[in-house]
Amino acid sequence: MKYTIDKQEKYASLRLHEEKLDSSVAPQLKSELITLHAEGIHNVILDLTEVKYTDSSGLSALLVGNRIMQEDGGIFILASLSEHTMKLIKISQLDTVLNILPTVEEAIDAVYMHEIEKDLKQGS
Repeated sequence: MKYTIDKQEKYASLRLHEEKLDSSVAPQLKSELITLHAEGIHNVILDLTEVKYTDSSGLSALLVGNRIMQEDGGIFILASLSEHTMKLIKISQLDTVLNILPTVEEAIDAVYMHEIEKDLKQGS
C-alpha cells in the first residue's frame, strides 16, 4: 500500500496513493489506522483523492477506522471521495455513519471544531 502520513498536533492526515481501495489494500489500511490509534492519535483525516474505486473490503477498513477513532472521543473524516466511492457509501447507507467532507481543508477545520466542542463538554 502506497500512502503518506502528515502528523500534526491535533490530527494525522493519511493520503492513499492507490487507485483502488480493495482487498489488496484494505488490510494494510486497517493495520495502519490501528497503529496510529495505538500511538495516541485520535483524529484522522483519510484523503482519498487518488482512490477511484472502492469495494466492500475497503468500506470495512473505513468502518474500522471510524470505530477505533470514536472509541476515545476522536473523529475520523473521509475527504475528497471519488463519485464511485461516494455512491457505494450511499448505497450502503453509511453516509449517515461516516464523516465525509469535500476537501482536506474542510476536514482539518472539522477536526479543530471537534476538539473545541470536546473541550467545552469536558469543561462543563
